[in-house]
Parts: sequence; C-alpha cells; structure tokens
Amino acid sequence: MTIERSDTTLPEEGESRLGELPPFAVGPVAAVSALLAAVLTALSGRYGFHRDELYFMVAGDHPDWGYVDQPPLTPLLARASSALLGDNPFALRVVATLLCVATVVTVALIARELGGGRRVQFVAACCAATSAIVLGLGHLLATATMDMFAWVLVSLLALRLLRTGDGRWFLAIGVAIGVGLENKQLIALLVVSLFLALLLVGPRHVLRTRWLPIGALIALVIAAPNLIWSAAHGWPQFAVAAGISEEDGGENRAMLVPLLIVQLSPIFVPLWVAGLIRLWRDPSIRWARLFPVATALLVVIVLVTGGKSYYVLPLLLVSMAAGVAPVVRWARPPVLVAGIAVAAAVNIVVGLPVLPPSAAQLPNALNAEVGEQIGWPEFVRSVGDAWNQIPEADRARAVIFAQNYGEAAAIAQYGPDYGLPGAYSGHMGYADWGPPPDTANGPVLLIHAAENRRIPARFTDCRLIGPIDTGFDVENKVLENVIQICGAAPVSWSALWPILRRT
Repeated sequence: MTIERSDTTLPEEGESRLGELPPFAVGPVAAVSALLAAVLTALSGRYGFHRDELYFMVAGDHPDWGYVDQPPLTPLLARASSALLGDNPFALRVVATLLCVATVVTVALIARELGGGRRVQFVAACCAATSAIVLGLGHLLATATMDMFAWVLVSLLALRLLRTGDGRWFLAIGVAIGVGLENKQLIALLVVSLFLALLLVGPRHVLRTRWLPIGALIALVIAAPNLIWSAAHGWPQFAVAAGISEEDGGENRAMLVPLLIVQLSPIFVPLWVAGLIRLWRDPSIRWARLFPVATALLVVIVLVTGGKSYYVLPLLLVSMAAGVAPVVRWARPPVLVAGIAVAAAVNIVVGLPVLPPSAAQLPNALNAEVGEQIGWPEFVRSVGDAWNQIPEADRARAVIFAQNYGEAAAIAQYGPDYGLPGAYSGHMGYADWGPPPDTANGPVLLIHAAENRRIPARFTDCRLIGPIDTGFDVENKVLENVIQICGAAPVSWSALWPILRRT
C-alpha cells in the first residue's frame, strides 16, 4: 500500500503556487493610479515646456522614420497630442501621464506575477507611483517615459513566459519590443541582458519553441522602418550615444550607484535589495532568478559604455515589486505607510513643479530637468529684442542661428508672438532639416554658449548683444547662452552647413 504525502502548507502572504495567481487588486491599484493621474494632471501646466518637448513638437512637424538622435514614436506622439488636445504643456503631457499610470499598473501586475496578494500589489503600486523616476517622467513627455513603460511591460511578459512555459508569450514580447524600438533603440540592452541571463541560469527550456523566432520576426517587422532608416543614414544614434559616453561617461560611471538610490528613493532601497535577493534565492519563484543576473549584466554594460543611470531603473522597479512581499511580512504597517509618505513628499517636491519658479533652485539642484522648463518665453522675448536691433531693411535676408536644438525649438514655439522667423541650428535633427537658403546673405543673429568660440568665428563683425536673462534665478542651459549679431559668413550657407552640424 502506497501512502501519498499531502502538502497542506499554505503559501505565505505575497506568494502563490505556480499557476495559481491571486486575484488582481483592481480597486486599490485603480485608486493609486487615479491619484497619480490627478496629481500629474493638476501640475502638468505649471512652469512650461521642457527643451526636449519643444524639440519633439518641431520634429513631429518633420515626420520621418527616424531622426539623428531617436526613432520616430515620441515626436509623433508629441505632435498628435498637441494637434488633438492643444498646443500647450497641459495637453502635451496627457500622453506622459497615461504612460506612467500604465507603468504603475504594470509594476502591480509584476508583483502579482511573482505571487503577491492584494496588499502586496497595492504597496507595489504605491511605491512605483511615488518613486522619483515615475513622477519625473510622468510630468514630462520624453523618450524615457515611453521607454520605462516598454521595459517594465517586456519584463512582465517575460515573467509570464517563464512562469507558465507557454511559448506563445513570445508573440506579445515581440510586439512590445518592436514598439519599444520605434521609440528608443535602448531597449535592445534589456533584450541582450535578459537573453544572456537566461542562457546563464535558465530556464533554457523556454527557448525550445517555434514561437521564439516568430516573436523575433514580429519585433523586427515592427521596428523595420526605423532600422532601415538608421542603416541608410549610418546608424547615427550610435554616434550620439558615443558622444554622450565621451562627454559624460566618467561622471555617469561615478554617479551610477548614487543616482540609482536617489532616482527611486533612498527609502525604497531595502525593497529592491530584498527583491534581488528573493528573485535569486526563493525556490517558489526560481524560474525568475534570471532577473537579478540580468540586472547585474545591465549594470556592467552601463558602466563599460558610460551610459546613464536611468537605463537600469526599470529593472530595479521589477526588483522592487519582487521585494514588497517579504518587506510587507516583516515591516510594521505604520512604518511602511510612513516610509511611502516621506518618499512621496520628497519626490513630489523634487520631481514636480509644486514650488513657484522663483523658489525652484533647490529641486533644480537635485533634478536639472526642473530648470529646463523655466524661462523659455522670456528667452524668446530677449531674442525678439535683439532681432529688432537689425535694420528692418535687412531682416528679409537675416537668419537666426541657434547652437542648441532647445533654443531653436523655443523660437519655433514662441517666436511668432515677437515677429520672429524660424531659427536654424546644426544640432541633432535640425541639421537634417537643412541650412538657410544661400540667398539669406544678411545679418546673422547668433545664440550660442558663451564659452563656444567656434561658431562666431565662422561669421564676420560679431558684436555682443548680451547674455540671456530669463528673470529667474534658476540655473539651466538657457542661461549659458549669449546673443550676438554678426555679418554674413564669408561662404554660402550650403558650404558652411557641414561644419556647423553637430550631435
């Protein structure tokens, strides 16, 4: 007679057996998402456009399958949003709000995928919604906003694949990767890290399915327009990435760990550390142990290439979701609530425009993206004052040339209010949109960084109009500029343009 052993041990809070996921905490997660959306919406119209947002809208007016510095998705979203909802920061940032709400919901689903019950899902959603990176990217429409959502979505789908062993999930993964590549080719780092980790620690059996090549083909088909464009243009985004590494690589490497701590919240460090340990050691989710390996591989890649710290943050959101279950078990509820509340308060002040622009020095010192939203109308007004110093008879042949895409895009947005023509620039996508006509052989209004001597040296008889004064004591790239009025270049614009191009 054989006696079968019965295992009557119940799963701990925050865990479940394979194939027996707890119900999704629809109500609590929806409440967190709604509160996040309400906060982001209430503050989305404060300050003003970020320099990148101004650039995206101009890029959206030049639709293409790619740009020097990015694929087409974010510029298309920016232009569609402003066309449908209005040409203002509030309307533009609806897309960013929706993407970050989707990120929070996905993090809660990741906690569920790893066995987390309703309370664990709720806490995971709260931590994601109050993290600095989610709040900051939820306020601005940036390529990183869509990128963050794409990374956590691919991670969720990969976890579902690993947990169930159902190869058909490769189809959904392929769609998510393909769309992600149309936003930013950076998602390839996630794919490489996950694939190498899968080969190192398994479970490798999920690769033995016909759905894998089909999913890969789906990703390539969706990404093909931008990949073809990039190949035809010599893969310019790699050149941009190399430039970032060369210019900022040392600082990026030195600041990687401190920024990883700050950009979620120092209070959340125990959560993602516990999550990394749990993902590696917990036998109930052994099928997910490739994620801490992938995170380590990604950190190494970022260190070697001198990339930015936020490349790693989506995988830390996954680890944070994994770490909520053990922390919920041992942390006292008042301590947990207090920790999330403190993180929320600090991150809201640092990441969102709750303070008036005149008091934005402190958050700007911690988050430089704050300053890049302040002073653009005032900057363009000063450009308008300088433009009026050009004799009216010469203005038909005059050109405004800006060193940086942000200044050129701000003139595109606010310049008509001051009677300004569109500005030209050799920076990023502006370089591909062409030089001024050679018939524009009149005065040149130059806007360039004060320390840059190369640009004014290309023109004649330059005279300084003055530095930029936005009226706000907040450091940003706008204030690094000066305005000069110069005579025409000794050569035509078409001959000069290759020299003025820069990434």
